[in-house]
Amino acid sequence: MDRYTCPCPLRWADADAYGHVNNALYLRFMEEARTRMFQEVLPADEAARRQNTFVVSRASLEFRAPLHYREAPVDVHVWVANSRTASSELAYEIWDPDQLYAKGTTTLAAYNLVTSRPRRLSDAERAFLARYDGSSSPP
Repeated sequence: MDRYTCPCPLRWADADAYGHVNNALYLRFMEEARTRMFQEVLPADEAARRQNTFVVSRASLEFRAPLHYREAPVDVHVWVANSRTASSELAYEIWDPDQLYAKGTTTLAAYNLVTSRPRRLSDAERAFLARYDGSSSPP
């Protein structure tokens, strides 16, 4: 299994009065990594993208350690935990080599914005997700 890794920069405004990165921003880190990961499979044409997109239907986070503001980015690792005909669950770890800050998941539904209806994954999308399939790998 391959994991997609995205280095996410921290901003000074991300930190609270104690110098910790605000917990709500972990979802932004997950979104940034997911968006970059999916750029390869989403259509470049806006009209096609509206018909073949994904929406987050569920998100969860488990905080493990406080992340203090610093200039170096934090790495977000993403892989596919489960994939079905019309949805996929992605798993995330936000960490440095020696410190895990958070673990999370999102459930993505394949969606057509034009019809406002769910859709099935295409063959190309299933092949893309299979590259990052960790459902049979140990945690």
